[in-house]
Amino acid sequence: MKLSYCKYKLTAFRFPTTIVTFVPAPASVPSPAPSSTPDNVTYLYGKPRDSDALLAAHLRDILARRQLTALFQPIIQMHSGEIVGYEGLIRGPSDSPLHAPLTLFRVARENSMMRDVELLCRRVVLERFAELALPGKLFLNVSPECLLPAQNGAQGETLDLIRDIGIAPERVIIELTENQPTYDYGQMRDAVLHYRALGFGIAIDDLGEGFSSLRLWSELRPEYVKIDMHFIQGINNDPVKLQFVRSIQEIAEKSNTLVIAEGIEKQAELLVLRDLGIAFAQGYHLGRPNAAPARALPAEVAKALSRNGVAVYPQRTVEKHAVSILKLLHRVAAVPPSMTNNEVYDIFLSDPKLLIIPVVDHGVPLGLISRFDMIDHFARPYQRELYGKKSCRQFMDAKPLIADKDTSLQDLSYRMVESDAHHLFNGFIITEGGRYLGMGTGHDLMREITQMQIHAARYANPLTQLPGNVPINEHIDRLLASGTRFWVCYCDLDHFKPFNDVYGYRRGDDVIGLTGHILTQHSDPDRDFVGHIGGDDFMLLFQSEDWEARCRAILAEFESKVTDFYSAEDCERGGYFSEDRQGRKVFYSLMSLSLGVIKVEPRQYYSHHQIAASAAEAKKQAKKVHGNSLFLDRRLEPQR
Repeated sequence: MKLSYCKYKLTAFRFPTTIVTFVPAPASVPSPAPSSTPDNVTYLYGKPRDSDALLAAHLRDILARRQLTALFQPIIQMHSGEIVGYEGLIRGPSDSPLHAPLTLFRVARENSMMRDVELLCRRVVLERFAELALPGKLFLNVSPECLLPAQNGAQGETLDLIRDIGIAPERVIIELTENQPTYDYGQMRDAVLHYRALGFGIAIDDLGEGFSSLRLWSELRPEYVKIDMHFIQGINNDPVKLQFVRSIQEIAEKSNTLVIAEGIEKQAELLVLRDLGIAFAQGYHLGRPNAAPARALPAEVAKALSRNGVAVYPQRTVEKHAVSILKLLHRVAAVPPSMTNNEVYDIFLSDPKLLIIPVVDHGVPLGLISRFDMIDHFARPYQRELYGKKSCRQFMDAKPLIADKDTSLQDLSYRMVESDAHHLFNGFIITEGGRYLGMGTGHDLMREITQMQIHAARYANPLTQLPGNVPINEHIDRLLASGTRFWVCYCDLDHFKPFNDVYGYRRGDDVIGLTGHILTQHSDPDRDFVGHIGGDDFMLLFQSEDWEARCRAILAEFESKVTDFYSAEDCERGGYFSEDRQGRKVFYSLMSLSLGVIKVEPRQYYSHHQIAASAAEAKKQAKKVHGNSLFLDRRLEPQR
């Protein structure tokens, strides 16, 4: 029956002697006073009164009445787009607080009814699967604790059940769902061997999310692993998730395990996973859980999977603050301020390679003593006699460069550049919580910064944040391996160097940033790849069939916006004067953009080196045309 209470919808469940009324509780509504509440009514808001017992009683009633419903979500094979099986899911009564499976199983576990609930779930799912005559395999959720031998012989009951229903064990995959830690791996391994011997397959659910799923994978060697949806959703924009899934796929290939990607909600995610070689997929984009599920993929999904080409992988960005100075730490023995100059001098004499000695008082750094400063002082007349027995503070640099171990290399390099020149030679003190850890040298800092910049430029241009040469070449190689048709567009700015000479490098950087933005805006992020080779050179790798319209839109927008970077006078006369290499005044037209394009057919090229050479030649031809230009090199197209 339905009751109403103010504006809230109330649902009542009848038990033999109790009416349970569930009321959504605003924070401002207090629990009803005992005097105003009938003895046979318990409200479940505020602080529940006997709510746990009532939920347990409700669960027993659900079990007695078999009030569970089976839903099925399709699992597809990436290569063919075919539905190869379904995961069986369970729901409680729709008007019940135990409708959601998480709540249902939590109450079952808290009241020691997990085996009874799981047995009913298996029965309901298996019977409905057979009734619908669904094709392929059935993925049946089982918790590890219920997989182990039961006192009541539940293992035999499940096998008898599927035989009575008429489902072969080979069509059933036991999907281990982990809601609590698994400690007895030996028993788990024995149970898996038992079920496998009967013909069942084994899958591990939510890899990467559970307490010990990687250990379970190693111990049980399942036929399938399901990657948790956290690592799947947004994988097309997250290089860390991409690397995680790629690593799981590599492990799976070596262990003869098939990977199922769960939680796919977008086409871009699906295509990235397909290109990574993931065997199977599941998610709302492919089909939602349903009591009568579809037997084929949605047409648009099947079309996307069958289409040639490759997905555009997410690219790493230049992380300027990712690496800390702890990487540069050298353990250098410190001296106390009570040590004399003579004693410090003897330390330098005993170790010819020692250049700097830190002075530390009870863990707190005070300064640095330079070998050359010490020798210089003692080389002067009477200096050793006057200061040899005095505190080493006498010749100490009392204002050293000090940085915490978590300081980034980039931040420290800025401080080093802004500080006095001697800090580059003396180095810097590294601390933790203000206490001395060790030393770092200016040489090591500069070397590391240089290596970071070189490495970053190869993968992502620091000015535009667009992928650099390595990702460009990797994407070309993936396109070639896929056997798809694509177009390579080499982009170059005309008259960029003289513009820099007249307007300055900062304005030139702004133009390069604008160019990268325009190229990105007119490309399909799921199909087209935009890379920054360096300087004013860019490369577009088009899979979009309308590549030519996109190129013309790029040229039009560049032409309309580049004038913003010139003076009104130069815009009016259509150019500006600048000196050439011989020092002569030369008139240059306003900057323009040249696009040289080649069409790449399957098996026409075999490496990114060949493509780069052909695209560079097309770019040269485009630059011969005055103004903004698009040139398609048809000389290398196959003759038909």
